[in-house]
Amino acid sequence: MKPAGRKRLVGYLQEQYDISQRRACRVVPISRKAVRHVSVRKQHDTNLVKRLKELGEQYPRYGYLMLHSLLKSEGLVTNTKRTYRLYTEQGMQVRTKRRKKLIRPRIPMVIPTRVNERWSLDFVMTSFPMADAFVF
Repeated sequence: MKPAGRKRLVGYLQEQYDISQRRACRVVPISRKAVRHVSVRKQHDTNLVKRLKELGEQYPRYGYLMLHSLLKSEGLVTNTKRTYRLYTEQGMQVRTKRRKKLIRPRIPMVIPTRVNERWSLDFVMTSFPMADAFVF
């Protein structure tokens, strides 16, 4: 269970069973500090997200780093990680081209018709310190 769910559970236990926050936090394994913490996430991302989408549509080949530099030049952002978070939350990503595979026709190996027409050599093991013991 995530901390947000545990916070709600602590609140539920306090209301329904009239127990202290300390006891509720012991029952639901969560620290009291985490229960009391109030998130201060900035809510003015709407203009930034709107501009990020506009730039993404205008420059479809740009990744989040190039879009971040454009936003930075406009004075909208300073943190790359924030730009990346908004970029991924919007489901944006650069379309990568698939590598074209070289198509070569398969030519079957010619079967030898005479002796010594094709030679093959198979190395199972090679040991350099003992290489002088073998005569090739």
